[in-house]
Amino acid sequence: MHYLIVSFSHKNSTLAIREKLAFVDEASQLNAMKQLNASPYISESMVLSTCNRVEVFCSCNDTDAAKEELFFLLTKHSGLSHTELYSRADIFDDEGGIHHLFSVASSLDSMVVGETQISGQLKDAFKLSQENGYSAQKIARAMNYAFKCAAEVRNATNISSKPVSVASVAIAKVKESLGDVAGKKALVIGSGEMSVITCKHLSAQGVDVTIMNRTFEKAEAIAKECNARVRSYEELLYAINENELLFTATGSLTPIITEEMIKPTTFDRYWFDMAVPRDIECDPSLWSINLFYVDDLKEIVSENIALREDEAKLSYVIIRRHVALFFEWLKTLSVEPLIKNMYLKAYEAALQESNRVIGNGYIPKEYETELHKATLQTLKRFLHPFAERMRDGSDPMRIDTLIEAMSFLMNEEDGEDLSQKSCNYYPKGK
Repeated sequence: MHYLIVSFSHKNSTLAIREKLAFVDEASQLNAMKQLNASPYISESMVLSTCNRVEVFCSCNDTDAAKEELFFLLTKHSGLSHTELYSRADIFDDEGGIHHLFSVASSLDSMVVGETQISGQLKDAFKLSQENGYSAQKIARAMNYAFKCAAEVRNATNISSKPVSVASVAIAKVKESLGDVAGKKALVIGSGEMSVITCKHLSAQGVDVTIMNRTFEKAEAIAKECNARVRSYEELLYAINENELLFTATGSLTPIITEEMIKPTTFDRYWFDMAVPRDIECDPSLWSINLFYVDDLKEIVSENIALREDEAKLSYVIIRRHVALFFEWLKTLSVEPLIKNMYLKAYEAALQESNRVIGNGYIPKEYETELHKATLQTLKRFLHPFAERMRDGSDPMRIDTLIEAMSFLMNEEDGEDLSQKSCNYYPKGK
């Protein structure tokens, strides 16, 4: 069994590329996982799609073959060529894949280091996969460890002491240009977590916030939570021309604001499109609009990374430790049944041979108990160093080879798995 991750993020792909790769709704994610799990090389899969990254995480029995399946799916889904995707992707397997997963969960791989949003997005992706049967024990083990790692990073460092997100960086960009934003009018379009965070940040700065969404009830709920107004989505055409600040973060497949909807105003406007695919399609220079897409926030992001560099170093130490612990734990789970099987087969062989000796009269029957103990203790003493070597010395990256070899040696003839039987002479691992 191997882990494999194919990653497209702000580090290796433009916004235009990520737009084409994005799985914008649950239906598209489920369809992708269904196709992947139908492959004979892939047993479990999970899809993470956010404004900054599209990643496919899977458990597989052949990394090269599984990799081809992933790129075939992504090529078909995005319309981009295999060559283009392969040249851009970051590909991680086994230990590298787990290290990357833990880094993402701990928000160290995010555009805004320490941001609080990615953990929730990762949990949602895992929940969707697990509840629909596309991930099971193998991905669940990795995800549980990833969340433990992320929790320790948050608790042991100050990397998330001042919660940040793409939304907070966008607002910082406005303040950089306008100074005090108190009293300004802002329109927030969308009902997801990004929109909620944006509303909260704006309200805290004294901005007059209006929230808008296709589903009015969702907008109403956010408005109550964030002390904002709510406006019907049918008034979008008017609302975009009445506010100085505009923030969009919808899941629309096509732009919701286009050139023909924009009217001239007497004030400068600052628009932030935080959606992937993009919500706004226009030439901002024609309308005195300062338009920022997700990737335009990198300058502030770079400052964020510099300020958190020391905390990030400590965080990576924690991540490396958790990766090592994960594979040690995984190794024990994989090897222990084999060790038990080895002892049980030896146990049965010892009983069979001692019974033969007694039955043929080579040793008096009154010594039967002592004979059993002696033969069993001899085999136990002989097997002990082999068992310890298997527990302590097996390379996690070669664990599959060890399991296959031991399974072949012990079970090929009868195919019997004895590991569910009990044996008083089987010493448990550490």
